[in-house]
This record gives sequence, C-alpha cells and structure tokens, in this order.
Amino acid sequence: MNGHTYYLNIFGVTEPLLDKIIWTALSRGGDYADLYFENTSFFNMLLKDGEVSSGGFHTDFGVGIRVLKGEKTGYAYSENTEMCDMLKAADAASTIAAGMSGGIKYARVPNAGLDLYPQQKDWRQADAGAFLPFLKDIEKHVTARDQRVVKVIARLSNSVCEVMMYNSLGELTCDSRPMGSVTVTAVFRQNGMTIDKSASRSFRIGAELISGQLAQELAEEVTKGIDARFEAQRPKGGQMNVVMGAGASGILLHEAMGHAFEADFNRKGQSVFSDKMGQQVCPKGIDIVDDGTLANNRGAGNFDDEGVAGEKTYMIRDGILCSYLHDRISAGRYGVKPTGNGRRENFRYNPIPRMRATYMESGNADPEGIISSVKKGIYVDEFSNGQVKIGEGDFTFFVKNGFLIENGRLTAPVKDINIIGNGPQALADITAVGNDLKIDNGTWTCGKEQSVPVSCGMPTVLVNRLTVGGE
Repeated sequence: MNGHTYYLNIFGVTEPLLDKIIWTALSRGGDYADLYFENTSFFNMLLKDGEVSSGGFHTDFGVGIRVLKGEKTGYAYSENTEMCDMLKAADAASTIAAGMSGGIKYARVPNAGLDLYPQQKDWRQADAGAFLPFLKDIEKHVTARDQRVVKVIARLSNSVCEVMMYNSLGELTCDSRPMGSVTVTAVFRQNGMTIDKSASRSFRIGAELISGQLAQELAEEVTKGIDARFEAQRPKGGQMNVVMGAGASGILLHEAMGHAFEADFNRKGQSVFSDKMGQQVCPKGIDIVDDGTLANNRGAGNFDDEGVAGEKTYMIRDGILCSYLHDRISAGRYGVKPTGNGRRENFRYNPIPRMRATYMESGNADPEGIISSVKKGIYVDEFSNGQVKIGEGDFTFFVKNGFLIENGRLTAPVKDINIIGNGPQALADITAVGNDLKIDNGTWTCGKEQSVPVSCGMPTVLVNRLTVGGE
C-alpha cells in the first residue's frame, strides 16, 4: 500500500482502518466487499447576453461501501469519513447482502499503472479570472462570423475528482481525474425563422484547455452549415440507404448497439445479444471497440470505479461478437476477467457495466466513394433524442442535420426526420466502412440509471435498408 499516503490523508484514514471497515462489511458472510472514497471539486460559469448569468463552486465528499454475496448487492454510503459513520454504512451494506448463498470467486486483477490524463495546470489552482475573457472571446468570434446571430450562450465547467478504492482482495488504487468542458450555443434568425446550433469540447485535461485556438474552433463549428439549416426541408420517408458521417454518428452505435453489449443486460438475458457470443453478427472486417485508454478522452480511465485498470476492449472483431463489457460482478459470473467497465456516477451509487469511448474502427473504403455508390438515400451526421429497446434491439433516432443523396451526390439539405431500425439488423446490413474514423470530443453523457461521461466515434458507414421517417 506504499505510495498512497496523499489519498489516505485526504480521507483521514489509515491502512488498518480500511481493513476494519472491510471486516465489518463481510461480517455476515459476503463474497467480496469494496470501498470507494471520493473528493470532487466542481466549478461552472455561464455567459449569456454578454454577461455571467450563473456560476459557482462546490465540492462532494464521501465513501460508498459495497458487499456482494451470491446474486445480492448490499450498498450504503456516508457523506463523511468519520469512523463511526463508515462502520454504520459497512454494517448496513452487510445486512442488505445477508441471506443469500454465496460462492462467487473474485480474483485480483493486474494494475497496469496507466497515466492517461496528466494535468499541466490544475483547475483548482487556476486563475478563474481568465475564464470570463475566454467565454467572451467565444461570443466575439461567433457574432463576427454570422450577422444572423441573435444570442450566444457559452458555458465552461471543470472538475477534479480524487478517488481511492480498496477491496477485500487487498487491492488499493487511487486516481485523480480532471475534466474540462466548454459548450457554446448560437441562436440564428432569418426571415422570421429561428434555429439554434451547439458545439462542445470535453477532455480529461487541466486548465491548459483554455486557449484562443479552442475559442475559434468552437465558433467555426457552431456557425458552419447554417445556410443549409435554413434551407432544409422534410423529405419523403421510406426504406433507403443511409450514410452515417464520421464522428458524432457514433452516438447511434453507442445507443443502438453498445448498451446491448453491456454484460449486466446479457447476464440477465435482457439483451438481444445474450445468446450470440462467438457468432458472426456483422460482416467480416468490422471491428467495434469500447476503449478506456484514449489519452485525455472524456471516457478514459486509468482505473474504472472498481479499481480495474483501463483497457481497450474489442466487442466485435472481424464481425464476430467476442466480448461483453464487464464489471467485477459479471466477470465473476462468466468466469472471465473484468474489462474495466465498472462505473458509477459518484460514491452514492454502486458500479455497473458502462461504456467509455465506443467506436467502430476504420475500414478501407473511401468516404467520397461510399457516397458516390448510393443512387438514392440520405447522409446524416448529427443525431439527438434516441430511443432503444435493449431486448429487441429496435431504435429510433431524430436527425438534426443531413442531406439527400441523389445519383451519388449530396443535394438538398433535410431536417425533421427519424432513422428507424434494429441494432442487430443494422450491423448485418453494413456494406461499407470508411477509412476516416473520427472520435467526437463533445460533452456526451450516458444516462443508464446513473450519469457518466462517455465519448463516441465512427468512420463514414453505409447501412442498407434503414427506415427514414419523413413525409
């Protein structure tokens, strides 16, 4: 346990006290117990109509205690680390998990010692006085680029989360996790019509995120393609080829397929992929990944929230389903090693299998060639408001931005359409994968019971026979 003195001091505990809490948690015969200590500082600032309209700083501090016994999970937490309160929480978790026959074996996991998000400038020591000029710089660049802008809303948020995890296997892991996020929304008005567009960036990085270059990048992105949005019409619907643009289209992959690969849904028989391990589920040559090791990525993790080192997990390799996304519970049930996907919103929640950065790796097709191969279809690159049925795999996504494809060319811009399909069928109907993988570094947040930061990505992909809901 050497080298962790800083974190032990933050939470006011010692190594013998950690063992005492674990002993109390296992006093009614659990198979496994763990402790999750958290100390997080948050800051946010919102610029609206040229003025700071809201902002603030707060901290969150506490410990969550979990006991696993058979199929039961006992969980309790304390919002302080006074020994008496931690022991009460440990006893409560032990009581909740009691009464179930045990026997599940939990094994130690190797510590890879990753360092995915070193900070050059700690947010907690940064000069907050520099944040307002940065937000005003964004506003200035946006309004200078388009005279139709009537409102700019810019938000900066940052946090540093210090965690310490200890379990009944004797594993002690610590991590300091920075996060910086910037979001800008611009409202445009033309001939009585009003539209809005947003752009964002989010990284596990320190205050070095703040720069004039980032302000210009966001301004360029939020004002790009506005002419097409004012011109867009709702097209005729029907079943047709759909080309998904590189980058943000990965949210469809996350929602329509990724959740169905999370091991808790499969362990409970709720996923359409529960009986398809080792089977060909999409064409050969397609690789789909959930990756916790992308440096500074919003979904990255030196460790997950169970103390398992981050890794790159291939869910599909060469078209074959080869792994679910496991936390320690599902790994124990399946007899495999955990994949580093045990995540939680904060210490008040128990960890469950969650995605990190989910994407399809590049293929060998030229993106322009993919579009030119389509006689009639649509091109889409920005989705919102998706709904997915994990058990059946059916999904519906609203398309914010797209174009008709006619005789191999992008033509009229389209709006107000839905893409409707089935996840397994859509995977099987992929006919081309571009060589242009792009990870979207926006402020993606996944809300499966708890909210956690994620990211997504995709190369340009052609899917046959999706239903487009239009006129």
